[in-house]
Amino acid sequence: MSLAFLADRLAQLQAANLKRTPDQMPPAGLDCASNDYLGYAREALESWGAGASRSIFGTHPTHLALEQALASWVGLEGALLFSSGYAANVGVLQALALPGELILSDALNHASVIDGCRLSRAEVCVLPHLDLEALEQALSTTPGRRAWFVTESYFSMDGDGPDLKALAAVIQRHPHAAWIVDEAHALGVYGVSGAGRCAASGVRPDVLVGTLGKALGSSGAFVAGEGVLRDWLWNKARSFVFSTATSPAQAHATRALLERCQRDDEARGALKRAATWLHAELWEAGLPFPRGYLTGPIFPIVCGSSEAALSAASKLASHGFVARAIRPPTVPPGTARLRITLRPSISMEALSQLASLLIDAWRQSQCVPEGWVRL
Repeated sequence: MSLAFLADRLAQLQAANLKRTPDQMPPAGLDCASNDYLGYAREALESWGAGASRSIFGTHPTHLALEQALASWVGLEGALLFSSGYAANVGVLQALALPGELILSDALNHASVIDGCRLSRAEVCVLPHLDLEALEQALSTTPGRRAWFVTESYFSMDGDGPDLKALAAVIQRHPHAAWIVDEAHALGVYGVSGAGRCAASGVRPDVLVGTLGKALGSSGAFVAGEGVLRDWLWNKARSFVFSTATSPAQAHATRALLERCQRDDEARGALKRAATWLHAELWEAGLPFPRGYLTGPIFPIVCGSSEAALSAASKLASHGFVARAIRPPTVPPGTARLRITLRPSISMEALSQLASLLIDAWRQSQCVPEGWVRL
């Protein structure tokens, strides 16, 4: 679905003298607008200090440079920075999905998506995880009603993800539907230059959400899409309008990290080799994986009870491996687990030892969640 209708909404704001537009920072004249109460942002780091929301005190050139670089990275027209991935998802859903419209949300979406759905005041329908047939049916029964489907491209607790080409085909069959894809855990890992699973699959969602605190090692987030989407979020995403801007210093550092990530095929290759080897070892040993599992840095080792997961994490720690026990309500009851994330720097010796420990941890319970498969 084209987001061109947002231009009409923006025109209404303009007619009412309510449309906000970016200003460059720092403005000329005495500052009587920012929240820089003690003047720190005007001292030695004057060019790099943050003083207020961007809608009040203006936008620094470093913000724009980073946003342009991020949009180009993921192959979309424009991007807007947010303070966190949580703020981005909440802001997008609250700003886009209006009363009377419909949000279709994957059952395992992140808490930020769930909260954004609640704040939107649109009707919300939760669909079974990765079930494109359910999506097709839901869209077919609501012809003409604007619908927003939201999913993650790489789910952080299960390590699986949707068939994005098939998903795009479903959306394209329904002109009243738009799709929002959270690429938080896929950016930097998948695709040419780490541009994510959407780019790797050759699809362009209406809205792409990305975070800067995962593979990029920085902080904050961004939302990318058509230029009109950026303008609308600037005006209507409350988590953007009412938050202090990312500091120009942080934006500058993030751009440098982005450039490093784009050219770091060596690290991506090493990570892929390690993940492929570990997945093969665990699969041969009989460990279960979700049906849509994607070979990547995330490995869910389901232990069943919270006690068992805590015990497994403690045993790994005693052997020098830091892993966290993930328990309800983050994951469904009875599926407490170790969430293992790999790094490209892991040695073969360490990887082999880790595999043995994970196999032992799973064999204590031999838990196989519903819908998961094993050899």
